[in-house]
Amino acid sequence: MIALAALFGLLTLAGIGQALMGWQQAQRFAATKPTATGDLPPLTLLKPLHGDEPLLEAALASVCAQDYPCFQVIFGVQRADDPAIAVVERLKARFPEHEIDLVIDPTPHGTNRKVANLINMYRVAKYDHIVIADSDLHCAPDYLRRVAVEFGAPNVGLVTTLYAGLAANQGMPAVLGASTINHSFLPGALMSRALGREDCLGATMALHRDTLTRIGGLQALAGHLADDNVLGQLVRGLGLNIRMATTVPSTTVPETSFRALFSHELRWSRTILSLVPLEFAASAIQYPLVWAIPAWAFASAGGYFLYGEELFLFAWFGRILAATGIDGALGLVAAGRATKAPIWLLPLRDLLSMAVFLASYASDTVEWRGNIMHTHATDKKSD
Repeated sequence: MIALAALFGLLTLAGIGQALMGWQQAQRFAATKPTATGDLPPLTLLKPLHGDEPLLEAALASVCAQDYPCFQVIFGVQRADDPAIAVVERLKARFPEHEIDLVIDPTPHGTNRKVANLINMYRVAKYDHIVIADSDLHCAPDYLRRVAVEFGAPNVGLVTTLYAGLAANQGMPAVLGASTINHSFLPGALMSRALGREDCLGATMALHRDTLTRIGGLQALAGHLADDNVLGQLVRGLGLNIRMATTVPSTTVPETSFRALFSHELRWSRTILSLVPLEFAASAIQYPLVWAIPAWAFASAGGYFLYGEELFLFAWFGRILAATGIDGALGLVAAGRATKAPIWLLPLRDLLSMAVFLASYASDTVEWRGNIMHTHATDKKSD
């Protein structure tokens, strides 16, 4: 019993250490200034839409209100009765000084409907620097400036960004969903980059039209669920680098039920598992409160109840320290673009994350906006 308690105790300490290292990386990122210099070229921003999502108008308005000299925004839907169309029409009225276009085109291209939407939108893109951004992204006014300046770096092929989580409501599912983005995904992405990975994060994908042509156009992504991963691989295959802009937009977390949250996170997890199975398996270490529970149980069985209790509380304190530290370092909570760490819910957050982790191995099936897809069939290739 004592040996098992010690084993799980070591896993707990490793998880706390990873959380604190993630906080350190967030501090370093927050202190980073853009190192690239250059002009601010005209940009075309592609925004594929699907329905009137929570906080959609606020998110789309944040890109229409960019402090940038020249940019075109293209919104795209695949149905003439899509309720997002009304949102776009209101934005056109609010921002008459900007180039805002709407493409309504149901033409299919491959199995990825988002990419099919982008292919249909791309034909009206006016400018050679293309920014593809998710519909639910809330951006600071200098978002496009910070993305565009990275094109001035040597050998750059693609620019991406981190993203944080903004709960669309005060319900527990949305708050927990935002927390896993802010306090697990975001620091994990920073740690991966510090170790030398150059991943393309799909919330923002910016590249030159010539680069897109060289990789086979958007059509090269049409049969893949993880289109961002494939795009990154293709760009790196040209010998070009992926830059990370010094801005952190936020993505809306809309879930109102635990079932919806679990389904959403399961899609993420199964996609990651299909792409980087070893890294995914190793990611289980990042839930110290989960490992602290069996450590506590085995310690209690061996007559060391206080040891287990103190370890659990220490793990909880470590998670609180790292999560609130990340919030403070990035300043997104203060700016209203991210949801505050739910310190009392962190044990539940770790338990839910472990449940999603384990369920990821049960099947390769994912559901995305009503479509059933298989990760092994669409994204078998990994780097």
